[in-house]
Amino acid sequence: MVQYKWIALSNTSLGAFMGFMNANVVLIALPAIFRGIDINPFNSFQYLLWILFGYSIVSAILVVNVGRISDIFGRVRMYNLGFLIFTIASILLYLTPGKGNIAAIQLIIYRILQGVGGSFLMANSAAILSEAFPPNERGFALGLNGVIGIFGGVAGIIIGGILASIYWRDVFLVSVPIGILGTIWSYKSLKQLSKPNRNQSIDIVGNILYAVSLISILLGITYGILPYGNQVTGWTNPFVISSIVVGVGMFIGFLFVESKVKDPMFRIELFKIRAFTSSAISIILAQLAFGGLQLMLVLLLQAIWLPLHGYSYEVTPFWAGIYLLPLLAGFGIMGSIAGRLADRYGARSLATIGLLLMGIGILMLTTLSYNFNYVEFALIIFFIGIGNGLFVSPNMAALMNASPPQHRGSASGIRAMLTNTGSTLSIGIFFTIIINTLYTSLPPVLTNALTAAGAPQLAPLLSKIPPTAAIFASFLGYNPVSTLLSQLPTSLVNTIPASAIAVITGTHWFPNVIASPFMEALRVSFYVAGSLAFLAVIASALRGKTVIYERDYMKATLTNVLDDKKDKK
Repeated sequence: MVQYKWIALSNTSLGAFMGFMNANVVLIALPAIFRGIDINPFNSFQYLLWILFGYSIVSAILVVNVGRISDIFGRVRMYNLGFLIFTIASILLYLTPGKGNIAAIQLIIYRILQGVGGSFLMANSAAILSEAFPPNERGFALGLNGVIGIFGGVAGIIIGGILASIYWRDVFLVSVPIGILGTIWSYKSLKQLSKPNRNQSIDIVGNILYAVSLISILLGITYGILPYGNQVTGWTNPFVISSIVVGVGMFIGFLFVESKVKDPMFRIELFKIRAFTSSAISIILAQLAFGGLQLMLVLLLQAIWLPLHGYSYEVTPFWAGIYLLPLLAGFGIMGSIAGRLADRYGARSLATIGLLLMGIGILMLTTLSYNFNYVEFALIIFFIGIGNGLFVSPNMAALMNASPPQHRGSASGIRAMLTNTGSTLSIGIFFTIIINTLYTSLPPVLTNALTAAGAPQLAPLLSKIPPTAAIFASFLGYNPVSTLLSQLPTSLVNTIPASAIAVITGTHWFPNVIASPFMEALRVSFYVAGSLAFLAVIASALRGKTVIYERDYMKATLTNVLDDKKDKK
């Protein structure tokens, strides 16, 4: 008979596979989705942001709440519910009616619903594995779970590229059979190993304060990336400023409330455990460094490198995913090995070395030119993937091992919240750097290039286009110049010589024009990311000795009992 731990691993790995696959399917298929619902990339940046990040924002908000509720009502029950919600949301995405703005809003709502289901899965998968596997096998289980998720990500790139070329709705349908299988299988096979503590009350005030504070902060960051008035970003927008200030204030109030209530949602006492705190700080710093990196590399490939190497804009999303596979391969290869090593030697050295490798790899990206040799690029991102794989599963095992069994749902939720929040913050930081740099350096470059190409009359118009519009037109598989020309008055376009139009709408002109200012911005982002990775190295190195709560708690309890007996004698 198959041991239960393997049933738990296979089921949670199916959830990880589905989640990673779904994320990459949507990323690769975004051009087909936007064309399918007839959305213009030049005035739809807000929809793009919410379709991309709505899932992770909702997950970041809910995972801690769900983790705490799971400790009370049962982790397996909440995990099962997550599979069901995710599957229903995938069906709704496939059935999305309408066109234009209405369809975009519907997609965002259903993606948010997917995020709700995803938060139930993310908050409980690590806790279920930690219960099913003994301490000396947890690193292996968590590492293998992550590797299978990476396989899902690779499958998502390939499947997304294939399905997007057939029919855009099919990219959402691909998750449905996996979701149905996972829902039925989890209900039939998973079991609650530890008894839920239903004597605890739900911290309603804490839940509300936490949710509202995080929503305010993440909304502020999201809209801070968008243009505001005549400014290229929205960081001076009163709504953005007030959202962040109110969110931070409410979060401070939330921490105060959590220190006073009997059964807090956010188990602050977990941070009294040194190994837990170091692991948590390492997660947030690593995600700040790495969370937005993949998206920046996608933009580099789609906006510059792939068009320069003869790829049409329409196919760049798919090929960007293919060319980034070494990053996933490095993580996948090292992830399973690192988990097993962490079980034998502890997490401190492995996680710290992994972060160091990741930081070095990110800094190595600054040495590349915009028309880089792909082999060199592939080796660097493979190196970064190796470092990330060496960090993630040992660090996760260390965090879960240090947590009391009755609070592992909360611990898993905190881990997922830090991961998603760090990733969202990272994207906000990187975008702000790139957009502000392009805003100052791109207009004069565009003006000179248009004049040299024989279309100086376009300079006043192109120079006023927000960098977000031009970059994300490329990201969505549109030729930015062709898209702009299609929206201009015919009388103006007719004044431009045909030879000039042929030059500026070619696949090489726009990438060559934006390459220098874009790479300048990207290098600044890489320096910031590398610095954050090295800060994570310090946090990881300070984690102290390996802590396994069951072993160390039992040892401490036994010592106290023996001391009491000696005192009585």
